[in-house]
Amino acid sequence: MKILITFLTVLLFQPTTDLPELNAKVIEYVNQNMDKKVGRGECWDLAAGAMAYSNAYFDRSTKKTAIIFGKELNPKKDEILPGDIIQFKEVQMKWREGNRVFQSTLGVPNHTAIVYEVNGTGDFELAHQNTGAWGKKVGVSNFRLDRVTGGKMKFYRPVASKAEM
Repeated sequence: MKILITFLTVLLFQPTTDLPELNAKVIEYVNQNMDKKVGRGECWDLAAGAMAYSNAYFDRSTKKTAIIFGKELNPKKDEILPGDIIQFKEVQMKWREGNRVFQSTLGVPNHTAIVYEVNGTGDFELAHQNTGAWGKKVGVSNFRLDRVTGGKMKFYRPVASKAEM
């Protein structure tokens, strides 16, 4: 069943030709690795692999504190696109569905994901691994900014060189 859902997700969420070239390459990489373990299966291995595959620049020199995956974006001002990268730091979420209240945390302490699809403003499908739902394999799950109650996030757009940041 999980494989069927993954297959349908890949078919339904194909990248558009309107994406910047590097973003499209990141999504191409994600599609090639859907339901597979990338590297050691750590969350940032997927993003690092996608950056290498697309020949995008990313700063590994700050690895102990943060990894910079391109040009930093402000999700309140900048359009977030498939292929952008999100770095989470202890992000808490809370939301209600009917009579039930749900809570979740992304990044204890850190988590890295790739925006796979944009459903609307602040509503994304994320491709990531090292999660409770997908384990060490690449999978897709929903993330909404309106559910965030705490923590920090940084959004990045892949760039070809440090000069573009």
